[in-house]
Amino acid sequence: MAVTVLGAAMEGVEARVVEVEVDLLRRLPAVSIVGLPASAVRESSERVRSAIEACGVDFPRKRVVVNLAPADLRKEGTALDLPTALGILAADELVPRERLEGVLAAGELSLGGELRPVRGGLSLSLLARSLGRTLLVPAESAEVASLVPDVEVVALERLEDAVEWLRGSYVPPELVAPPVAPSVEGLDLRDVRGQGLARRALEVCAVGAHHLFLLGPPGCGKSMLARRLPSILPPLTFEEALEVTQVHSAAGLLQDACWVGERPFRAPHHSVTVAGMVGDRTLRPGELSLAHHGVLFLDEAPEFPRSVLEVLRQPLEEGAIHLARARGSVRYPAAVSLVLAANPCPCGMKGTNVCHCTDADVARYLRKLSGPVLDRVDLQVTLQAVDPVEMVFGEPGEDSATVRERVVEARARARARGQQVPNGRLPDGAVREVVKLSRATATKVAELTRSGGLSARGTTRLLRVSRSLADLDGSEAVEERHVQEASQFRAG
Repeated sequence: MAVTVLGAAMEGVEARVVEVEVDLLRRLPAVSIVGLPASAVRESSERVRSAIEACGVDFPRKRVVVNLAPADLRKEGTALDLPTALGILAADELVPRERLEGVLAAGELSLGGELRPVRGGLSLSLLARSLGRTLLVPAESAEVASLVPDVEVVALERLEDAVEWLRGSYVPPELVAPPVAPSVEGLDLRDVRGQGLARRALEVCAVGAHHLFLLGPPGCGKSMLARRLPSILPPLTFEEALEVTQVHSAAGLLQDACWVGERPFRAPHHSVTVAGMVGDRTLRPGELSLAHHGVLFLDEAPEFPRSVLEVLRQPLEEGAIHLARARGSVRYPAAVSLVLAANPCPCGMKGTNVCHCTDADVARYLRKLSGPVLDRVDLQVTLQAVDPVEMVFGEPGEDSATVRERVVEARARARARGQQVPNGRLPDGAVREVVKLSRATATKVAELTRSGGLSARGTTRLLRVSRSLADLDGSEAVEERHVQEASQFRAG
C-alpha cells in the first residue's frame, strides 16, 4: 500500500505542497521517480539509498516507485530527499505511518545520512503553519523557521533523528532565536557635508517611501546620500522582518541560520540583466525583490540597459512583480524605495572647462531615463559640487538618529489617520482622502501643474510629497507652503 508524505518545493518566494507518494512493488529492485523532477531530484535516489543504509537499515529489495504530485509542477532542489526517505521507510513498515499524517518534511541528505540545510526555511514554516502540521527540517534551517509563531519545528541532524522522532524516542533540541544578519555599520548622515536640499529630499523620501532621483557631478555626494537612506528609515516591524527574511531565504542568501533585522540596501552593477533585476527562469527573486522594504540604488542609472529600467515601471506602481516564465507564474514582493543617481552629462563635468559634451550628447545620455520611468519618481534633485573647504572643515549636519526620530514621528501621524501604507504607496483613489486642500492650496496645485507640465500621475505624486512634508511639519492639512516646497523636488 502506497504511503504519502508531505514535502515542499519552492516557487518564487513561496513554498508549495508536494505529495511524495511511495510504493514498494514485487519486481526487480530499482528506484523510479516520476512527477516532473529536475535533475537534482532524480539523483536523490542514490543519496536516499546510501543515507538509509548508513542508518543500519537494509534498503528494500523491491521496485521503489516515487510519485511527486502535482505532476505538472516542476520540482527543483534537494528538499525532497527527506520526505522520500521517510516514505520508503514507512512503506517498509520501519516507521509508523500514522505519525507522518501530521508532518511536513524537507531536507537534503548526504551519503552518510546527515541532513543539510535547504533554502526557503521561513517559507516552509509558513506553509506548515497554514497546514497545521509539524515541520521536520535540518538543524541549520530550523532556527530561521522557528521565527514563525504558532508552528512546531523539529530540528534534525541526521536521518536517524527523524526516524527516532517518528517512533517517539527522540527529543529535539530547544531552538534559540537566530542572530541578525550582519550589516554595514558606521554609515551616518552626519558624514554628508552641505547639500541641504538633497538631505531634505532624503528625509522626505524616508517619511513617505518615495522614489528619489539625484542628478549631479561626480563626487558631490549622490552615493553617500543613497547609502545612508536606510539609516534614517524606521526600524523593520516583526511582520516586515519576516517578509524580508522569507525573500532572502528563498534566494538562498541566508546560509548561516540568521534573519534579516535591518532594512536591505541593494546596489546592483549597471551590467545587471532583466532576469537579475526581477527574477530568473528558475523563479528565484531578483534584486528588486531582495530590496523589499528597503532601498534599491541604481548608481549611474543611464548606464543601465534600457530594458532593465523599463521593467521597473509596473513594480514601482504596485509594489510587486508578476512574473511569467515557462515554469509558471509567480508574484514577488517589491515594496522598495528606488534611488536613481546620474551625472549631468556623459563626462560628468558639465558647466566646466574640461567638459566637451554637446547638447546632443547630453540629451542622448539623459534620454536613457525615459519619461514614464521618471514620472514614477516623486523627488528629483539637482546637486552641485561641494566646496572643498566646506567638505573638509564644514560643520557636520544632523546625525541619522535625530533625523530618524522625525521620520518615525511623521509615519506615526500617517498611521493615526488610518493609513496602512506610507504616503508614497497610497493608491490614487486614497490620495484625496488624506490630502485636505483649501481653495487657495488647490489653486496653487493647479497653477504648478500647468506651469510644470505635469501629467495626472505627476500631479498625484506632487500631492503625495506634499502630504509627507505636512506630516514632517505636524500639520493636519496640506498647506500652500507644503505644495510649494514639494514643487522644488520636481525640477530635476
